[in-house]
Order: sequence, then C-alpha cells, then structure tokens
Amino acid sequence: MTEQLKQDIQEQLEFLPKESQEAINSFDWAKISEEIGKKYFLIGNDINVLQAQIGLVLVGLEGQDELAVEIEDEVGTSRENAQKISDEVVQKILKPIFENLSQKIKMSLKDRTVNWQQNLDFIMSGGDYTSFIQKRIETKDVERWVPKETSTFNPSKLDDLKSKFTI
Repeated sequence: MTEQLKQDIQEQLEFLPKESQEAINSFDWAKISEEIGKKYFLIGNDINVLQAQIGLVLVGLEGQDELAVEIEDEVGTSRENAQKISDEVVQKILKPIFENLSQKIKMSLKDRTVNWQQNLDFIMSGGDYTSFIQKRIETKDVERWVPKETSTFNPSKLDDLKSKFTI
C-alpha cells in the first residue's frame, strides 16, 4: 500500500468512533488484501486500487454490496473474478473486523446503562451495534444525534438549511 493511500485512509478513520478505529487498526487488512490481489494475479497499481476500495468500505464511504462492482470497474477485471475477490475480501477482512467491532461494543455495553431510545435505534437499524456508540443530545426543542467523540455538528446550520427549503 502506498504511503499516500495509508495516510488518506488514516485521515478518514479519524471520523469514525473510537471503537471502529480500534477494530480496523487491530487487523492487518492491507497485508491480507495484498495476498488476495496476488492470488488473483493483480499487479502493482491494481493491488493499490483494490486496497483503496477496501479502505472505502471500511471507513463507510462505500457499501459492502457495491464492492464487487467497484473492483470490476476500478481494477478492470472480469465480473466473475471481481465477485470472487469481493467474496474473499468479505470473508477474510470485513467479516473479522466487523465481528471484532461487535465484540468491542458488546463488551463496552456491559458497563453502560442502555436506554429505550438506543434499543429502538438498534432495532430500527436492523441489528447495527453502532447505534449504541452514539449519544443523544438535546438542543432547544429538537433532539439531535451526534457521534460520541468530538463532533463538528452545528445544529443551527441544519435549522438554517431547513428554513431555506421550507415553503
């Protein structure tokens, strides 16, 4: 993986919750993705492109469902090969990282009091444990969701945008 790609992915990881950062950084996904690329005869820049696509999925900028299509388009391989690569990436990289993240969140929940709003969000998300990472804050008369760590969210800007689109 190139240094620029590592730096770009690391910058995007900083926007994720602490638990997500730890789960991704604790796993050597770059090495495994290189091995997968070599297995499917990808060379040089194609491996970097594959790693970039995996990085986009890890930081949440691309969906896991679109990984095969993105690999096919960006790497320039056949649809069948792209699907095989995608399946292997899911099994060897994404699944272990997401399982690690789920375990970290479950362990951290043992010490926390969970409220009904988090339970509702968990159910509505289809079982996404990241709903427990966020906390609810109240501003004036409107409730907002913000990441647990530092946030640059400005509720007044959202209200300004809403007022521009309201007839």
